[in-house]
Amino acid sequence: MAHEIETHGTQAAAVFARKDAWHRLGTTVRDRAFTAEEAMRLGHLGGWDVRKLPLTTAEVSDGGVTPIEVPGFATVRTNPFTGAPEALGVVGGGYTPLQNEDHADFLNLLADESGAIFDTAGSLRGGRQVFITMQLPDSLTVGGTDRVDLNIAALNSHDGTSAFRILVTPVRVVCANTQSAALSNCESSFSIRHTRNAKAAVQAARDALGLTFTYVDAFQVEAERLIQQTMTDATFDALIDATFGKAEGNATNRVRETERRRRSRLHWLFADADTQAGIRDTAWAGYQAFAEYVDHYAPVRAKGDEATARATRVLTSDDPDRIKRGAWTALAPA
Repeated sequence: MAHEIETHGTQAAAVFARKDAWHRLGTTVRDRAFTAEEAMRLGHLGGWDVRKLPLTTAEVSDGGVTPIEVPGFATVRTNPFTGAPEALGVVGGGYTPLQNEDHADFLNLLADESGAIFDTAGSLRGGRQVFITMQLPDSLTVGGTDRVDLNIAALNSHDGTSAFRILVTPVRVVCANTQSAALSNCESSFSIRHTRNAKAAVQAARDALGLTFTYVDAFQVEAERLIQQTMTDATFDALIDATFGKAEGNATNRVRETERRRRSRLHWLFADADTQAGIRDTAWAGYQAFAEYVDHYAPVRAKGDEATARATRVLTSDDPDRIKRGAWTALAPA
């Protein structure tokens, strides 16, 4: 399933504020934002009781069954739809599960201080990953025309594949691009390992998010600089080469064709797409072309709807941010 939202029959482990998500699954609270408690209840995220159990196996032979101890532990939850125990992943001895309730409580504390409101929450890949996002109260307007909303996304995994991550993400309302620009001396994200001190670290991270607003201020300054900077087709070509590299002389026809298609799509986004109206021919438009390409046009491996697979990739993969950071860094002053 391309969207990878956890489902059980006609039910889905997700909740959204005010408008449906791209996959039209889950519960939508249409008249208001939802609370942390509602995220757990309406999104089927509460009561999982994620825990560690020892791994075991057995050898079956003519002499009978011989139990064998296996290094490591399995993370197990209580399935929110069936109530049955369910394995999620394999972790080490130092791993400590961070419950979805802890995940939401952290953001609830953050909302009290920043004025942010809950916007989305859901379970991905059969409970292996969980996301909760909030929308900050203020938006930016770059160059007086291009509105950028600001969001905080908290991502957690229960299978040992990643840490608990907090991302500060600007989102263009016109085309719903997510962006993550790496700015010097500012942090737009941080991670917390799953250890016994994880809960304390989550609490400390709330204070660290004081950097968020420094990041936002710096992002606006850099965005305003880019919108004042003219960009030609030739300089945009150079930006493509700096971000993606250029095919070597001995590259295969397949590599060359992939490069040609990517370059053609990027130039169309930069020069002709309606999403660049009002900012066209600027370095800011150049960066937005990359963000839009990654989120809406970059090739993905998916059976079914490619758009939903791309949306899931934004939440679960570092590749989109890596490409956007590469473009942003290439545009940044020396």
